[in-house]
Amino acid sequence: MSNVKVEEKKLGWEVAKELDQRTIMERLVPNWQHVKAAVVGVVVFFILFLVGTWLAGNPFEATVRMPSKYVVDHGLLGNQWSIVWSVVLLAAFFEFMDASAGMGFGTALTPLLLMIGFDPKQIVPVVMIQQGAAGLVGAFLHREFQNVEWKLKPMSETIKLAIIIVISGVIFNVLAIVGVYKIFEVDKIWIKAYVAVLLLMMGVTSLFQSKKERPYKPGKMVFWASLAGFNKGVGGGGYGPVVTIGGLMAGVPVKSMMAVTAISEGSVSTCSVVTWLLMLGSGVTIDYILLPSFMLATMFSAVAAPYMTRVFPEKIWKVVVPAYCLCLTAYAFWKLVPDVVKRLAG
Repeated sequence: MSNVKVEEKKLGWEVAKELDQRTIMERLVPNWQHVKAAVVGVVVFFILFLVGTWLAGNPFEATVRMPSKYVVDHGLLGNQWSIVWSVVLLAAFFEFMDASAGMGFGTALTPLLLMIGFDPKQIVPVVMIQQGAAGLVGAFLHREFQNVEWKLKPMSETIKLAIIIVISGVIFNVLAIVGVYKIFEVDKIWIKAYVAVLLLMMGVTSLFQSKKERPYKPGKMVFWASLAGFNKGVGGGGYGPVVTIGGLMAGVPVKSMMAVTAISEGSVSTCSVVTWLLMLGSGVTIDYILLPSFMLATMFSAVAAPYMTRVFPEKIWKVVVPAYCLCLTAYAFWKLVPDVVKRLAG
């Protein structure tokens, strides 16, 4: 009887393992189901693009054009806005990598947009909207492209993991914000250093162990999800990399773990969007000038990435994911070192 129960238990990544037995060319050629799923994804983001163009025109009292350096330099004060093609290209690249490797959009794109001259309130809320939509649509596409299976009765391990990650992440996100910024008031530069060092350790460990088959230990995801939520709270980044790499260390196959990361980060980001909307009634203002550019970039990247996850075999993603994590780590240190040197020099 026990053997029967084990065989009937759905982990959620059996479908991806079966698909990996086919050739790359067989996985590359789409069927009608894949085409329909891709069309649904594009239509959703096109609708969000239209909504974004409306919001970018500041239709409400709480939506205002903030006089950031970019806005002032390009004469976009008042209700003027335009598609920022440099942002479209950057967002398209990082969204493709985020949706296919499970990390990198907010972590890499946010500091780049700050360098271009945008205000944090022009970036953070829009990143949360984009990540919420991309994560939830991505979870749907990963299922349709056979990278994962979401099953409620009986509940598959993929859904259990998503629930663990969301609950643990939200709890420790709140604790981190209160503890670090309210009670201890830790300087942001040391927070960023902590996140960078953590990502370096996880990326190196995962890369060296990528060829090993790790036993599945779901209990580890409570720790990794909590750590990811803590990182999100203290530094605003390091969520996707820790959840994804942590899942690999917990024995979850790469393709399915990227799908789990998508649905969990999409859920957490959606909660953040709701929080921002609730704060609008208390005098907080938002500038949606970047929303059309983000949605235009996401329209095709967020659809193509899960399909590429389907096409390339598991063994390739076992190297690509930790390697990309190390690239993000190098970028984080490149941004961090000058600030640390200045701080130590007094």
